[in-house]
Parts: sequence; C-alpha cells; structure tokens
Amino acid sequence: MADQIDYELRGDDFQAVLITLDSGESVRAEPGAMMWMEDGIEMDTSTGGGLMSGLKRKIAGESFFITSFTNNSNSRSVVGFAADYPGKILPVDLARGSILCQRDAYLCSAHGIEVTMAFSKRLGAGFFGGEGFILQKLTGQGLAFIHAGGHIIERDLQQGERLRIDTGCIVGFEESVDYNIEMVKGVKTMLFGGEGLFMATLRGPGKCWVQTTPFSRFANRVLSAAGGSTGQHKRGGGILGQFLQGD
Repeated sequence: MADQIDYELRGDDFQAVLITLDSGESVRAEPGAMMWMEDGIEMDTSTGGGLMSGLKRKIAGESFFITSFTNNSNSRSVVGFAADYPGKILPVDLARGSILCQRDAYLCSAHGIEVTMAFSKRLGAGFFGGEGFILQKLTGQGLAFIHAGGHIIERDLQQGERLRIDTGCIVGFEESVDYNIEMVKGVKTMLFGGEGLFMATLRGPGKCWVQTTPFSRFANRVLSAAGGSTGQHKRGGGILGQFLQGD
C-alpha cells in the first residue's frame, strides 16, 4: 500500500511544502531542503541504502547523502521544506509508475521513494538534450515532491501525441513517454531563433511537466545584467547574439 502523507503547499513564487507526520511516520529529503521542524521530529542522515545508493544519487545530480525525518512523538508534528531558487513545488503520485526528471528536481518524498540515475534511451538525447545523458528516476509507492523554476504546466499526452519542448524547460515525464532530441530546422532559425540548436521531443502516452523559467536561463539573465553593459540587458539572438555579447 502506498505511503500517503499529509501535506500543504505554501507560497506562490517561492513555494514551500509543509508535511504533517503521524507518530512513527517518516519522510526523506535532499540535505539542506529543511526549513523548520516541530518538536518530536528527529533527523538522520545516511546514504539511504549503502555506498551504491549514494553514488547513484550523486551521479543523478543529488547529494551523496539523504536525510530522513521521523516523528518520534506521540502526536502529529510538521516539518517544512523549500528549494534554493524561485519556483513551484509539484507533488507527483508514483502509483502510476516511475518518472524521469531533470537532475536537480528532487526535493523530498515519502520514505519508500528511491532516487536513482536513469540513462536516456537514445544517444542523441543524451549528448544534446538540456537534461543531459543522465536523468533522475523516482521509483516507489507514494508521493514525491519535485521543484522547478517559474510555473509548472502539466500535459497529458495521448498515444502517439508529440510535443516539442525547449530542452531546458522539461521538468519530468512518466516512463511511458518516449524522449528524443531533434535538430532545429533552418540555418537562420539556428543562429537567430534564440532557442539553441536542439529541441526535445516527447511522444505519448503519458504525463509530462514543463517549467516556464529554468534556473539556468534565470541565472544567465542575472549574470548578463550584472555585466554592466547596456547591450547585455537584452536577450541575444541565439548563438550568434550570445557570441557578440560575449556570453
């Protein structure tokens, strides 16, 4: 039976998740994600299953260690988690099956959820996709909470339905969804379109989640504005524009 946890999302652009634990109940979280916890909750940091478990998480973009929070009191207690950059928190029920997501998406989960690495099915997707050759794979029974930049949009793709997405905007997708990378058509579009050389292609059936503001894009804009040049305050026209601006 799935481990159903009681939670509440707080905030808008800087969201947090508050999880209420019954006596003896536990949740796991990425180290550093905890905001606060009430009396009775105890922390325990470990590899979560031995050396190989820690290594798999590290390769998947998470910490080598994982922290468990257990309510050792006789009453219900609350622990809160938040990510380290602006965005939304998405609760995902893994009862439908495993999901693949970007490398730093995992925030916290029910105790039985495992975070491991997953290689992309196709070589092209691995070398050229914004999510990289290695993705995070979340497996188990219960809820997992993933974090993404900006707003999260959910799409439920039907059998054979195809969606082309900017590689950096993918948050995650169900394992049933086919993931590949295709090159943008047209030389002018490649150089001046501002979207890069490649796009991700997701083909149903299954759910996928898209983020409006990937952290890498947000960070690049902040660095560009901090450069002090007026020209750097505007988004460059693709690869050529970025080269001319010195990005």
